[in-house]
Amino acid sequence: MTFYERAKELVSKMTLAEKMSQMKYDAPAIERLGIPAYNWWNECLHGVARAGTATVFPQAIGMAASFNTDLMYEVATAISDEARANYNEYKKFGSTNIYQGLTFWSPNINIFRDPRWGRGHETYGEDPYLTGRMGTAFIKGLQGDGKYRKVDATVKHYAVHSGPEHNRHSFDAVVNEKDLYETYLWAFKYCIENADPSAVMGAYNRTNGEPCCGSKTLLGDILRGEFGFKGYVVSDCGAIIDFHMNHHVTESAEQSAALAVKNGCELNCGTCYAYLMAAYDAGLIDEETITTAVERLFEARFRLGMFDDDCEYDNIPYEVIECKKHTELNRKMAQESIVLLKNNGILPLDKSKKVAVIGPNADAMRLLVGNYNGMPSKYYTLLRGIQEYTDPIYAKGCHIYDPNANIHHVCTSYREAIVAANHADVVIMCMGIDPSFEGEQGDRFSAYDSGDKDSLEIPSTQIKLYETVKATGKPIIYVNVSGSCINLAAPKKDCDAVLQCFYPGAMGGLALADIIYGECSPSGRLPVTFYESLDDLPEFDDYSMENRTYKFYKGTPVYEFGYGLTYSEIEEKWINENTVELTNKGDFDTGYSVLKFEYIPHKSLCDFKKVFIKKGEKMTVCFDKK
Repeated sequence: MTFYERAKELVSKMTLAEKMSQMKYDAPAIERLGIPAYNWWNECLHGVARAGTATVFPQAIGMAASFNTDLMYEVATAISDEARANYNEYKKFGSTNIYQGLTFWSPNINIFRDPRWGRGHETYGEDPYLTGRMGTAFIKGLQGDGKYRKVDATVKHYAVHSGPEHNRHSFDAVVNEKDLYETYLWAFKYCIENADPSAVMGAYNRTNGEPCCGSKTLLGDILRGEFGFKGYVVSDCGAIIDFHMNHHVTESAEQSAALAVKNGCELNCGTCYAYLMAAYDAGLIDEETITTAVERLFEARFRLGMFDDDCEYDNIPYEVIECKKHTELNRKMAQESIVLLKNNGILPLDKSKKVAVIGPNADAMRLLVGNYNGMPSKYYTLLRGIQEYTDPIYAKGCHIYDPNANIHHVCTSYREAIVAANHADVVIMCMGIDPSFEGEQGDRFSAYDSGDKDSLEIPSTQIKLYETVKATGKPIIYVNVSGSCINLAAPKKDCDAVLQCFYPGAMGGLALADIIYGECSPSGRLPVTFYESLDDLPEFDDYSMENRTYKFYKGTPVYEFGYGLTYSEIEEKWINENTVELTNKGDFDTGYSVLKFEYIPHKSLCDFKKVFIKKGEKMTVCFDKK
């Protein structure tokens, strides 16, 4: 029997109430049928999250900067190994709690259309093609290619979702058809066609008047109709109760639950599906619709091997978690996630140079792990990584944002930074923000509004620190840490080198040091545009793509999408539109991403390939004809 046939047979034995109970994310056991309790909620954005120790890879935006789909596939394979290892242990308890199962609500393939959006660092950037390619590699690595699914991947948040966070439960994202298909839906379609993700998560907002988790247009006509999606749909957490509480498209929980299920949302993260029986009693939904939904959910559970004893992943041992192989892979991905934006020749840095490491992000562990993260048992802050190569002077310099924090220390800390700089040949400034500045509504933030940024500037405490250190006249290697665009106009003008370090994972500090000291050449490219100011951008809640991202921005960015330097000199000679000859004329072996653009009529990424090219080497890179 197929997985679907087995699911259909099992569901036929359930009562209506039992079927409805299985549509909640925290599905209870049905002991008479041998069905254990199962919690569907799990996260693995850049490593198994919220389940204890795990290999914590760079945040998604950093992995996107690698432009390396093969490496992304390896990372996702490692993540799913650790996911299965966890599950194999937790299922011994007889059931799984939250964050212990096999159904993962990752990746986030929304488009990072505006640099203010706090959750943008969870995405693969502003370009739909890059997002689709990286998402596809991630999904394939998670789900495996065996008889059973290794884990379920869930693409989210469908659709037209990318801030603002503060009103996501009530906002209506109005978008024209061109932007809808070309920007907001493109990566969903690509991933569904090329990676067959198990699930799709609906968004909180409305799109063109319809709540996304109950939209006939999005879920019925487009997702299942046009895109041919065959999996199951899960709501974002609490999204369905928003229908009547905030969107006001229904009048009661019964109506909201019925609307969502009838339009194709099988699984509820939240409490609203507790009202399904009341909806049935009121004639708002029929049993056949419920049955179809539950069959899809149990087909997924059968496909994961939950009811069988011959699943090829059942023997993955607990010892794979944070194993040496995964740690080495993590370091490599972190290296490729870092983007060199400026270098006047100071890098790679001579180990004989006396170094001062200055800045509030130098020795902070929090910035390594991003959000939706596990916890590493071993990690390298930026300072600790540099200490593997040299014995630097260290000065924190200032609080990351608060001028009044521990005021007696702050009064002397700028002087401390001056002293450190004066005793060094070179200053490495570790500046920027951390995940407490950008994230999801409801998280606890120290600075900005509900997780969204209201500025592209670093906090004033750091601006003062930067100006103070700059005045010493010492050469500065400026390391910006952020999950999004920060105004780098001043460092671009004044500093000897500029590096963008997205939240780089547990091995981030070591990877940064590897690059600074020339153990490897940088090869990352920006997956988002770096603007100077918000003044030239549309209002945050305007979902038109006019004047947004590299495709449509009318101004001059500080650094453009796709920008990134290496330590070598790579010459691109295009033979024709699908063939490019690369020559490494420099002195370093390096990774290098070839980006292919088309004009439709605006500039648009249409292909890319990551290669490794040795010094003096010449190679030909061929793209498939489109």
